[in-house]
Amino acid sequence: MELTPQQISILERLQQRDFQTVAFPMYPNHIGIRKGNCAALLALASPDGFSVFGSPSYLIGGNISVSIERGGSKWFVWKKERLETTPVRLAELAQFIAELNDSLFGTM
Repeated sequence: MELTPQQISILERLQQRDFQTVAFPMYPNHIGIRKGNCAALLALASPDGFSVFGSPSYLIGGNISVSIERGGSKWFVWKKERLETTPVRLAELAQFIAELNDSLFGTM
């Protein structure tokens, strides 16, 4: 994957804000971004930046989970593993999303 100087600058800005660049083998055409227990996938959007692919989510065993509702409860799920979406986890994810959006689309 070839990145433009602007895209490299965005990734450096994310690292300055304590985000880590990670690889998710199931998504070889995307750049993984992680902070704490949350992660997102970035897709090349234009020569000037990225878009968020899918929805940022909580990590389970180092993998990006999906959010589901089952039996009146909400869960983060990865394969057969699941974590309940507690207020603490949802707050962490909301903070992650806000910081990610600010880093990608805001100014430093």
